[in-house]
Amino acid sequence: MRNLLTLILFTLAAITPAAAATRTLTLDQALAVAMESNRDIEKAREYATYVQGKYVEERSAALPQISLNGAYAVSKDESQKFYGMTLQRQTGSTIDLTLTQPLYTWGKVNAAIRAARVGLKTAGEQLRLYQHSARREVATAWYDILLARELNRVARENLSQKQRLLDEARKKFAAGVATDYDVLAAEVAAENARPDVIRTENLVRVTCERLRFLLALPDEVTAEGSLDHDAGFRTIPDDYDGALAVAEKKRPELADLRLRIGIYEELVTIAAAGDKPRLELKGGAGWHWLALDDPGPRSESNGVAWNVGLYLTFPFFDGLKSSGQVTQAGSDLRSKRIEELKLLDAIALEVRDAVNALREADEICKAISGTVRQAEKLLQMAEKGFEYGVKIRLEVDDAQLNLLQANISLARAQRDYRVARINYEWAMGTLGE
Repeated sequence: MRNLLTLILFTLAAITPAAAATRTLTLDQALAVAMESNRDIEKAREYATYVQGKYVEERSAALPQISLNGAYAVSKDESQKFYGMTLQRQTGSTIDLTLTQPLYTWGKVNAAIRAARVGLKTAGEQLRLYQHSARREVATAWYDILLARELNRVARENLSQKQRLLDEARKKFAAGVATDYDVLAAEVAAENARPDVIRTENLVRVTCERLRFLLALPDEVTAEGSLDHDAGFRTIPDDYDGALAVAEKKRPELADLRLRIGIYEELVTIAAAGDKPRLELKGGAGWHWLALDDPGPRSESNGVAWNVGLYLTFPFFDGLKSSGQVTQAGSDLRSKRIEELKLLDAIALEVRDAVNALREADEICKAISGTVRQAEKLLQMAEKGFEYGVKIRLEVDDAQLNLLQANISLARAQRDYRVARINYEWAMGTLGE
C-alpha cells in the first residue's frame, strides 16, 4: 500500500507543471527589457514600417508607370457597307508595352514626396515618445515594488514588536505584576497589526504583476534594489526656465507635431495643384494583328505599332472642387498650429508641476531623514521603561505609532523623490538620454 501511494505521488509530481521562476531585475535591466518587448514600442516600430511604405507609394508618382497590355477581340457591324459589300466579321489582337511619365504637375508630386519624407521623421519621434513613456511607467512600477516591499517590512516589524509586547505582558501577568487587561490589550494590538502585513504582501504581488505587464514577460518578475540610493541619477537643471527651454527642444510629441505641420503645409500645395495644368509623356509600342472576313477570301495583316506624345491636362474649372480642398487643407494647417500652441502651454504646465514636485519631494526627504532614528530610540526607551514599570502602556503605543509613521513616511518620501526625478526628466524630454 505504501509503495502504491508513493507511485501515485511521484506520478502527480511528474505531471504537475513546475512553478515559474521569478525573474529579478535591476532598474537598468527592466528598462532594457522594456525597450525590446514593450507592446507600445513594438507598435511604434510597426508604424515606422508603415510610413516607409507610404513614402515608397508617394515617390512612385514621380517615376515612370510601365505596363504590359494584351487584347483579343472579335467584332461584327452590319452598318459597315462599302460598294455593296458587307464586312461580316473582323478579328484583332494586340500586345503593347505602355509608358507614362509625369513631366510637370504644378508641384503636386514633389509636395507629396516631401510630405512622405517628413512622415518618415514622424515615425522616429513616435518611437521616441513611446520609449520615453515606457521608461517612465517601468521606472515608476519598479520603484513601486521597492516601496511595497518596504511597507511590508515595516508592517512585519510592527507585528513583531506587538508580539514582543504581548509576550512581555504575559510574563508580567504570570508574575502577578500585570492584569488580564494588559494581556488583552496586547493581544488586540497584535491582531490589529496582522491585516497590514497581509495587505502589503498583496501590494507587493500587485506591483510586481504591473511591472511584468509593462515588460510583456511571461514569467513573474520582481525588483532588485533599494530606495536608499539615487540609482544613477545625473545632475539636471532644477530651475523652471532652464527646464522649459530644454523641453521645447526635446519633447518628442512637440517635435512630432511640428513635423506634422510640415506635412499639412505640403497638403495645401497638393490641394492647390488640383485645377492647374499637368503635362505628361505617354508612349507605347507593340505588335498588332488584324483579320477581315469578307464575302471573298479572308485577309490578314500584322506588324509593329508604336506611338509617343505629350499630353496636357488643364482642368481650369472643376466646379470649385479644388478651391474647397484648398480651404480644407488651410483650415487643417491652422488647426495644427493652434494645437502646437496648446501643447506648448500644456508642456509649460507639466514642467512647472514637475519642478515643484521635485523640490517638494527633496525637501520632505531632507526633513524626515533623521526622524526614523529618533523614533527608534524613543521606542527603545519606552519599551525599557515599560519593562521596568516606569512607563505606561499608552506611552509605548505612542512610540510604536510614531516609529511606524516615520518608517512609512520615509519610504514614501524616498519613492516619491525618485519618481519625481523620473517625471522631471520626462517633462523635459530627456528621459533615457
